[in-house]
Amino acid sequence: MLKIEGLSKAYRTGDVALSSVSFRVPRGQIVGLIGPSGAGKSTLIRCINRLVVPSEGSVMLGEIDLTRLGQRALRRQRRRIGMIFQEYALVERLTVMENVLSGRLGYVPFWRSWLRRFPPEDVRRAYALLDRVGLLQHADKRADALSGGQRQRVGIARALAQEPDLLLVDEPTASLDPKTSRQIMRLLTEICAERRLPAIVNIHDVPLARQFVQRVIGLRDGEIVFDGAPAQLEETTLSTIYGADDWQAMRREHDEQDDAEPSQRLSGAEA
Repeated sequence: MLKIEGLSKAYRTGDVALSSVSFRVPRGQIVGLIGPSGAGKSTLIRCINRLVVPSEGSVMLGEIDLTRLGQRALRRQRRRIGMIFQEYALVERLTVMENVLSGRLGYVPFWRSWLRRFPPEDVRRAYALLDRVGLLQHADKRADALSGGQRQRVGIARALAQEPDLLLVDEPTASLDPKTSRQIMRLLTEICAERRLPAIVNIHDVPLARQFVQRVIGLRDGEIVFDGAPAQLEETTLSTIYGADDWQAMRREHDEQDDAEPSQRLSGAEA
């Protein structure tokens, strides 16, 4: 279980990114973070894995408070947190297999990673993960030869190679077309269900959140203004989270994307 209590982040400039955020995520639950730009969604994710140091509060992963760890202990605990990025964060000159195996870097001696000599069990696990995300036939391709959806699948496999206790996912569909976005979200939800993995997904697409996550947390100005089931996201609630004008603009944008999707299918967009 992930337990966040009173998490705040204030910068020296006086800007407050998070203000006393508290919630829990049990095993197997997928939480979608929604809210306008600057609401604190990405800051929250980065505070959880200490890429950003919070000003106050605690982040408990199981029995460990991540906010109180020194650098060596933090490196060990970060192995328990799989991170999936919007822009994939792959090493493009490396093969798909090598990128997946990079998820094991926290577990192997430096010389093994330098020589790319991973233990046989790690290699077997990487092949199994590539099979699970539908990329086994692309194992020897360079990452820069893949489509956006395929790159995101590599990122998912790499995160799973860590054998994590928690997934943090930062806008996984922002660079993808609507059809591929649904495929990626469906894959994430299936994998979390199979492994009973808790996940926090920073997601800009409200219809996708409604369709795929089990719980939605709405942030505005660094504070939680909604925490509940996707079915409870009524128009008044979404106007509160985003502001009435911005929410109406987002609705029009989603409608335009839905209208354009048939032409995207005809163009042969690859997932």
